[in-house]
Amino acid sequence: MSRMRYAPIRSLFALAVAGLGTTLVVGCGNDVPPNAVAKVGDSVITQSEFDKWLRTASAGQSTGGHEVAVPDPPDFQKCVAAKAKQPVAKGQQKPSNADLKKQCEDEYETLRREVMQFLIQAEWVLQEADQQGVEVSDKEVERSLEEQKDASFPNEKAYQEFIKSSGMSEKDILFRVKLDQLQQKLTQKITESAEKVSDEDIADYYDKRKQDFAQPERRDLRVVLTKNEAKADEARSAIEGGQSFAQVAKQYSIDEASKAQGGKLPAVAKGQQEKALDQAVFAAKKGELTGPVKTQFGWYVFEVTKVQPASQQSLDESKETIRNLLRSERQQKTLNDWIKDFREDYRADTSCADDYRVAECENAPKEETGTAPASGGAPQGQQQGTQTTPQPQVQP
Repeated sequence: MSRMRYAPIRSLFALAVAGLGTTLVVGCGNDVPPNAVAKVGDSVITQSEFDKWLRTASAGQSTGGHEVAVPDPPDFQKCVAAKAKQPVAKGQQKPSNADLKKQCEDEYETLRREVMQFLIQAEWVLQEADQQGVEVSDKEVERSLEEQKDASFPNEKAYQEFIKSSGMSEKDILFRVKLDQLQQKLTQKITESAEKVSDEDIADYYDKRKQDFAQPERRDLRVVLTKNEAKADEARSAIEGGQSFAQVAKQYSIDEASKAQGGKLPAVAKGQQEKALDQAVFAAKKGELTGPVKTQFGWYVFEVTKVQPASQQSLDESKETIRNLLRSERQQKTLNDWIKDFREDYRADTSCADDYRVAECENAPKEETGTAPASGGAPQGQQQGTQTTPQPQVQP
């Protein structure tokens, strides 16, 4: 079956990673204990956790039923051996062991960075949720997983096949769903204070941007566009002779869009059309055959069939639109401000072992760069008859 994809924890983690470009010079030493890859506050991310998610990430990237080649530094002997067993396309030269080792090294570097980001960012969310008193029950997590399974997989068998091929246990998946649920609740709690928008706020916004709630005059047209004036004259004569606009447009018009609609060109506002046509349209009387009018596109013959006068939406009519807009703007600003502190605080409290430093670590290398957000949520399966391509970054 095709590899399934997991939805990333987006709104919180994407912002948490944003801005983690070039970082500080490498620090001198850290307090990461032996058999650990990182420490966030008093919590330790162990070597065994890293190794487990590295295997999962490798399994998620394998294709074609080949043996999973988990990168095994520093010599990468198992990885090279596994890759050496993979068939080579006809006409291509079998790669050397040195080439295969380079592939393993590159894959390991990518997976190392992304697995570390996942584990560190997951710990950030778990700790922040605990500080904020945000909880997710086991029942909530299980219910969310069931809902996403129903949406993503045609049956239980397909889901079990996915688990088998992904290298994850259901416990791992539930952990990712829990992260996603915590992130959603954290975001909701952080932004709930920004949801209040007063009537005075709405009125002030409306007064300052009243023109944004106005609709200009609009006109419905029937048009025929020809290459030259002679053809336009013929088209006009045909209409005056009793032929319908649809018939004439089909015979003479070179404008495929309006021609397909029987010559109709609806809801034209001033300034939307080429200048000569625009002036003629808004000077014409309703029901009056006009043209030929010369434009840079050709010659128009047209008739105004409907005039919708300019209008101004009232404050009452605009109120809910403005309320939702202001609420969204305030929520985003509140979240952005909070994320800035969140990122700085947790990064300052995150130390990584020398071989596992990434941009989320306070002792990150000078030019280490943050990339993909950590992943959470349940598997995004496939609709029957379609395929979902795996994401290139780790999706543990």
